[in-house]
Amino acid sequence: MEPRTPLADFLRARRELVRPEDVGLPAGSRRRVPGLRREEVALLAGISNEYYLRLEQGRDQHPSEQVVDALARALRLDAEATAHALELSRARPRRRAGSTQHRSERVPEGVLLLLGTLNVPAYVVDRYRDVLAVNRLATALEPSLVVGANRLVSLFADPEVRSQHPDWEQGVAGVVAQLRADIGADQDDPRFQALVGELSVKSERFRRLWARHDVKAGGHPTGVVHHPVVGELVLRREKLAVVGGASLVVVVHHAEPGTPSAEGLALLASLV
Repeated sequence: MEPRTPLADFLRARRELVRPEDVGLPAGSRRRVPGLRREEVALLAGISNEYYLRLEQGRDQHPSEQVVDALARALRLDAEATAHALELSRARPRRRAGSTQHRSERVPEGVLLLLGTLNVPAYVVDRYRDVLAVNRLATALEPSLVVGANRLVSLFADPEVRSQHPDWEQGVAGVVAQLRADIGADQDDPRFQALVGELSVKSERFRRLWARHDVKAGGHPTGVVHHPVVGELVLRREKLAVVGGASLVVVVHHAEPGTPSAEGLALLASLV
């Protein structure tokens, strides 16, 4: 069996997403694999078939930056996906014994005070999307936003959460691509592996998106939330890194001033 490595999985997934006609090759009618063949990627990248085979089989895990750049051009990767491939290709130190237990980060007291003073929905998550702090307006907007919940599990496994998001299909694609970008090459993290395993079991949509290996650091800046009392809200999402927190982010939802969504959010705040 071929060894599974992050770079090998990434190359295989991205190769299967490129159509031959996208790179000037005839599509043909006898193709038995989706996307490009291995030898076609090798040809486009200017490397030997044997070397590319070793890369995709995980037998060579650390190609040079020049080879990764050539593969990125062949696979039509954007800048973020290329940077991700470069990160996967670099040698990483072994995870130290005793570092396998996930320890929840502490939210600074000042950030907790800030959440309480904001008159818009806001909450704090870590790199695994565990909710560590939340203000009352965020929970009023989405009842699933409570301390101890995992934002990803809620989005993919809770039908009520999905029903609140009319743009769910597009939105979760961006969420998964951003998770890929945040985790990067640290894919042997036990907490991360457990989370991906749980989501894969609970959601076919997650499995399909995860298999694509899309990478997008920013995510979608806006989203739609349907609230049973104040109606449909088009909200912007701002993500603010917490200074001193290794991976903590404050997520703030707000609306464009003067819009019906701003009026609806103000109404929700008055009800809370």
